[in-house]
Amino acid sequence: MKLLIRQATIIHSSYTGTGNKKDILIHNGIIEKIANDIQDTDVKILAGNDLHVSIGWMDIFADFADPGHEYRETLETGAEAAAAGGYTDVMLIPNTKPALSEKGQIEYIIRKSALLPVTLYPIGCITQQAEGKLLAEMYDMHQSGAIAFSDGLLPVQHSGILLKALQYVLANGASIIQLPQDKSLGAKGLMNEGLMSTRLGLPGIPAIAEELMINRDIELLRYSNSKLHITGVSTQKGIELISAAKKEGLSITCSVTPYHACFCDEDLADYNTNLKLNPVLRNRQDMMAIRKAIGENVVDCICSQHLPLHSDDKDCEFEYALPGIAGIETVYGAVSPFLTVEKWIEKVTLAPRKIFGIPIPEIKEGAAATLTVFEPHETLIWQKENIRSKSFNNPFIGKKLTGIVKAIINKNQVRINN
Repeated sequence: MKLLIRQATIIHSSYTGTGNKKDILIHNGIIEKIANDIQDTDVKILAGNDLHVSIGWMDIFADFADPGHEYRETLETGAEAAAAGGYTDVMLIPNTKPALSEKGQIEYIIRKSALLPVTLYPIGCITQQAEGKLLAEMYDMHQSGAIAFSDGLLPVQHSGILLKALQYVLANGASIIQLPQDKSLGAKGLMNEGLMSTRLGLPGIPAIAEELMINRDIELLRYSNSKLHITGVSTQKGIELISAAKKEGLSITCSVTPYHACFCDEDLADYNTNLKLNPVLRNRQDMMAIRKAIGENVVDCICSQHLPLHSDDKDCEFEYALPGIAGIETVYGAVSPFLTVEKWIEKVTLAPRKIFGIPIPEIKEGAAATLTVFEPHETLIWQKENIRSKSFNNPFIGKKLTGIVKAIINKNQVRINN
């Protein structure tokens, strides 16, 4: 199959003509030619008003719910949703059933995803079944393809166990990923503790629940001299703690979700369950601090924290709704209003691959095509009919988004959004 991308602005740091418009001819998954005007017959043409192309985008923290929760998502539907969102590579959290805590489960993900258009990287559990009690078979899982280790949505609470995990991965260079949450604080909380929680009559989760965990994990990192990635940072002080640790020279990186940069606890005034999250939405000051940290490179990358949920878990009272957004398809549209194209590409292409030791694709003749094609200034009203995921818990339904993904090319497969 031949695909001709017409007059696309190439955004890639190692491409000498970055920022220039070029035609790109792809044949059997290989970039055959890059030139000003390519004439070829028997090709499928991809054109647009203002096409941009970069190496494929990467997400580092998503739940595809397979195995065990296939009524919410499968590897197949998750991959199609990721492709629609512009992602060629996705790291999957281990909170499946059974959890990804043995090499057999890691091999299941890799084997089943081999033919999908998106490359999937399983994250192995730190503890057995993500229960926080005993270390899982981390060595065997790494040998079988686990890209990193985390208990995902159930962050390790026991300091001694996390320290052992940090020390254990020193031998193989893998990273530990933590969601910053001390579950002993605000255990019954439903939203950020503050003026809005008081006004709405909902129990709160204090910001200190995040900040204490980040501080503890930094101390353990300093002691172990290992590698740590903190994801889902939601508070200003949390960002400041990570920034200070970076300046100290510790091997620490972090990511935020688009939701904590787009919404704050004030947006829960109508009890919208699609904005019930974990970590919770914080106050407006925290939201603006997250935006600033993205622009100033304190935040290394942006993750979807894609968490598809059945309608029964969202179409109910706020108290009983489960937290999470199925948002992998709308990440770019959510953050594009306050992020330059170049900064976005850095956060979803180079940074995540460098953090987790994944080879960086190239945009050059003869290279395998791992590309995302998008139009950064085009707009659309996001509708339920657009959704490729199996679940619809997305707060952007009915809202105007700027930035449209046109296609991905990966593993000699092409997915074009209509």
